[in-house]
This record gives sequence, C-alpha cells and structure tokens, in this order.
Amino acid sequence: MEVFLEERTLRFRRPMQTAWGELAERPILELTLVGEDGVVGRGEAAPLEGYDGVPFAMARAALEAYRPVLLQADSLGGPAVLEGCREIADLPQALAAVDIALWDRAARREGRPLCELLTDVPAPAVPVNATIGAVDRAGAAGAAFEAAQAGFTCVKVKVGVGDDAGRVAAVRAAAGPDVALRVDANGAWTVEEAIAAIAALAPAGIELVEEPVHGVAGLAEVRRAVAVRVAMDETAAEPGALMSGAADAVALKLSRAGGISGLLASAELVRATGAEPYVTSTFDGPIGIAASVHAAAALARRGRESVPSGLATLSLFEGLDGVLPVQRGAISIPDAPGLGL
Repeated sequence: MEVFLEERTLRFRRPMQTAWGELAERPILELTLVGEDGVVGRGEAAPLEGYDGVPFAMARAALEAYRPVLLQADSLGGPAVLEGCREIADLPQALAAVDIALWDRAARREGRPLCELLTDVPAPAVPVNATIGAVDRAGAAGAAFEAAQAGFTCVKVKVGVGDDAGRVAAVRAAAGPDVALRVDANGAWTVEEAIAAIAALAPAGIELVEEPVHGVAGLAEVRRAVAVRVAMDETAAEPGALMSGAADAVALKLSRAGGISGLLASAELVRATGAEPYVTSTFDGPIGIAASVHAAAALARRGRESVPSGLATLSLFEGLDGVLPVQRGAISIPDAPGLGL
C-alpha cells in the first residue's frame, strides 16, 4: 500500500463568525491510499481546535504514526487497520481519515457509490440547510432571501454572537414563513441565558436550537423549560451523551465519530433514545462533505422524511464552485464509484 498525506488550506469567501471565534481559513489533511491493485481511497482529517479542542498538529502526528499500519492495509483488511491505528493513537479526527479512505477504496473496487455499501436503499439526495454567517441584519436578511430563492427549505443562523433577536427576525422576514429556521449557539449560553434567549427568539418560528448550552445536564434542563426542540452538538462528544435522551435531535459529525463507521453506530444509539440523528460538519473539505453526504443518504433512506443535514458549506469557500452543488435545497448522491468526487 502506498500512503500519501497532504495539507490543504481552504479560504472562506467571508470570515465566519461563531460563538468561539472567527474563521478566515480552514486547514485540512487529505489522506490517499493506493493499493497493490491500483485502487485509490481518499480520506480527510478536519480537526477544528476552537470547536473540538484538537490541534491540527496532533491530527497530523497521529496520521504519520499510523503509516506503518497503513502500509500493511492490503494484507490486514479494514477492521484490523482501524484497530491497529486506534492502538497507536485513539484520535477520532485522524481515524476518520483512515475510515473514509477505506470505505472509498471498497466502493471503488465494487464500482458503486459508497452509500450503496452502507444500505440497500440509500436516499438519492440529501436535504440540507443553508448557513447564514452574516452578523449584521442586512447581510443576514440578504443571505436568507438568496437561500429561499435557491430552493433551500431550511436555514441556520449562528447565535450567541450579538444582536441575535434582530438578525433572526430579519432572516425570518426575508426567508418567508415556509422556510424552517434553526439557530446554533455553540454552547454560548448558561442555562438561564439559554431559556431567556430561546423565549425571545421563539416568535420567529424556530425549528430547533443547536447546543444552547454545553453538557448533558444543562441541555436536559433547557429542554424541559422551552417549547422549541433542542439539538445536541458539541455535547455529543461526552461519554454517555448519545444515550442520555437529553435532546430531541443530535448532530453527528464524521470527525467526532471517527469516520463513517462510527457515525452510523452513533446514529443507532441516538435512535434508540427516540431522538433523531442528522449529519453536520465542522466546515469540512470536499472529501469530508462527500463522505458525510453518503452517510446521510444511508441514514435517511429512500422515501423517508429526515431532518435537513448541515452539509451545504463548500460554497462558503473560495475555489470550490460546482463541487457537490446544492440544487433546490438538496445535494444529490454522485453516480461515480466511491465518494464520487
């Protein structure tokens, strides 16, 4: 097996403001495996220290340490490769790159789209939300209007960053009454602040609020106090959180789950509690988004209603026009084998 690791930096068209800081660029690591049969598999590691606490250098060091195991991948087989890498460094963000590359290779060998290896009836397209990154009312309203005109049925607004009520009201007015509106606080509030903020935002018609506070206990308390559905995001990384029943929905991410395999297993745990899983990203690159789309298609299943996924983020970067485009609020599954990029 040949192993290649490359750093890539994506630049945002406009800085992205979150509750934990501003992002102007996004470094990622792309892993390429080439087997003795010539079949290629590509994966991506996308740690985001402000979000998950994992430094970029730590993920790179883990992937470099995996190299002796990866070089033997042809003879070891997928499960043994993942276990061998995990024994070296149990870092989900790095393991995700390996897992995605192995799935990509397997699907390319079969000559089928990756999602067809995950389920017999994948959805042909994945509904997605538009992300409103503007921190001023006029900019947020303009972005919401454009999203509605483009066919998005759901938009997401970052909150906990100032003038939340004004921006959310502006987005609702611009998007119209039929577009679902979700907000994402990234744990910016205390329980008391969250309850008050959600009460103030609720008249705009909120589909759900993502991670209003950090922690299972806090999420459960907020959920009991508000009428809006509460979604778990960062808290999902805590031991036992997926089975806690503290939220109505849970945002699952490939990097946090350690790849496609871990994400699908996490989704089953979430569904066992009665909550609904959906797939989002931490502003991942094209490989990570493609893998997430295939995973979301497997979770949604053909003909089944699902919460829109947070995967329409590639257009936020320069130079990625036309990569996994969103059409009428959904990303279609590529027909090509593997990830389809």
